[in-house]
Amino acid sequence: EESLQMWDLNKRLEAYLARVKFLEEENEVLRAEIQSAKGSPAGDSWRAKYEEELRALRDALDHAFREKCTAELARDNLYEEVQQVKSRCQKEQAAREEAKKQLSLSRKELEEERRAQIWLKERAVQLEKEVEALLEVHEEEKAGLDQEIASFSQSLESFRCAPVAFQPVEVEDYSKRLSEIWKGAVETYKTEVSQLETSLCQAKENLWKAVEDNQQSQLQLQHLEKDLVGLKARKEMLEESLARQWQEQRGEAEKFQLAMEALEQEKQTLRVQIAQVLEDRQQLMHLKMSLSLEVATYRTLLEAESTRLQMPAG
Repeated sequence: EESLQMWDLNKRLEAYLARVKFLEEENEVLRAEIQSAKGSPAGDSWRAKYEEELRALRDALDHAFREKCTAELARDNLYEEVQQVKSRCQKEQAAREEAKKQLSLSRKELEEERRAQIWLKERAVQLEKEVEALLEVHEEEKAGLDQEIASFSQSLESFRCAPVAFQPVEVEDYSKRLSEIWKGAVETYKTEVSQLETSLCQAKENLWKAVEDNQQSQLQLQHLEKDLVGLKARKEMLEESLARQWQEQRGEAEKFQLAMEALEQEKQTLRVQIAQVLEDRQQLMHLKMSLSLEVATYRTLLEAESTRLQMPAG
């Protein structure tokens, strides 16, 4: 039984020794491969290539961040320009409203001047009619006086008196009074006519001023409309460029995000591979230690068995 046990132990020991030798050879092979991989230029080139790609991606990320900052600054500048354009549009709108108000006031003044001119014309026609009526009355009175003087001279001729002795006092007084009335009416007419002419000239000047102000207001309104159209076109162009820049920035950000995700996945894959290699190596180390312990145990048993076999012989 002891010889059978020893034979079984020898078989197991031989199998374990063969297994240990095989594992040691495999370990040596793996160690040689690791050393060759560490020392080979291919591994260095792969690592350098990986580091170079990582550096390029970092540079691209920094460049994208700088471009993002630049785009944000441009966006802020465009927003400020849009706000300035809006404030300018509001100012021009207020100026346009003010011009419209001035235009309406000028139109009202023009209508008032036209009404005043019409009234002055009607007043002038009325005064001319009154003057014509006064002239007709004067002519009639003058004709009546001529008839009275003629009848009075005929009556004087019937008396056959000396013409020098006759002094028509009442007729002279009446003629003087009529001449004074006529002069006063003429002076009054001249004064009223001069006043009407003065007011008419002033009305014409006011009318011309109102027309000029209206033309200037129209020109200013046209200029403001042109500026408003140009500002609207510029605003649309700035909004389109801002939207285009936003789209480009969003596309670049998505590209960089995809690149970062790909690098992260590759990093995770490398971590998993490295962990797998370390785990395999750890398992090999544990197996080697267990085999070493078994070998030492069997060696101790063999030494004890050999000692036990030698003791009776002694």
